[in-house]
Amino acid sequence: MPSIVKINALTVPEEQRALLEERFGSRAGMVENSDGFEWFELLRPLEGTDQYLVYTRWRDEESFRAWMEGSMKAAHQGDGEGGERRTAASGSELWSFEVVQQAAPKSE
Repeated sequence: MPSIVKINALTVPEEQRALLEERFGSRAGMVENSDGFEWFELLRPLEGTDQYLVYTRWRDEESFRAWMEGSMKAAHQGDGEGGERRTAASGSELWSFEVVQQAAPKSE
């Protein structure tokens, strides 16, 4: 069964970039301990866009959904005024992919 990739495209205004990166930096391994988790990357835009990409790779859709309903949901609970957490992103879009081909560096 091929792995699946979830990419969350987050629209982040320039003045909120540091906050977004700080929050991801302090996530304390929450996703790494999830069953079925394979990879994570936070990609910062260099030019031409204000979208950060949050790349995660999972063993299967069920593993991703379990994380979404468990650890990820808990991590995004409100901690600010009125129980609402101030968000760094002004919008997001979730993309889903199935890994069809992959390559890694050849061992020497």
